[in-house]
Amino acid sequence: MSLKTIKAIFLISALYDILLGIIFGLFYQPVYQSFGIELPNHSGYIQLSALYLFIFGIGFYLVYKNPVQNRQIILLGILMKLAFFIVAIGHLIFDTIPSIYIPFAVLDIIFVLLFVPANSALKKMAPAA
Repeated sequence: MSLKTIKAIFLISALYDILLGIIFGLFYQPVYQSFGIELPNHSGYIQLSALYLFIFGIGFYLVYKNPVQNRQIILLGILMKLAFFIVAIGHLIFDTIPSIYIPFAVLDIIFVLLFVPANSALKKMAPAA
């Protein structure tokens, strides 16, 4: 995988997570209402998750800016995206989950499938320590 492709993957991921963080952080009420999702008893549950997503977007932007130097962030991104996928799909299989979350879970597993080879390629590009 080329450095140009890796940078494109992480720029797209950064923009995606930053945008989702903003949307769910600031506009969660209309989003939840439009999908018929009951709001939690406190808005902090949604806002904190949205801020975590925004922060990961910043991390992916750092990878985009300097992929070799910031390669360690990729492992955290893989784990975060796998965690959401596992929770969402687990609830889909064993319980119920609002339909709005399924496309995000699919996109997250696609990002994982892109992040893993990107991380491997960057490992080969990194100078020997």
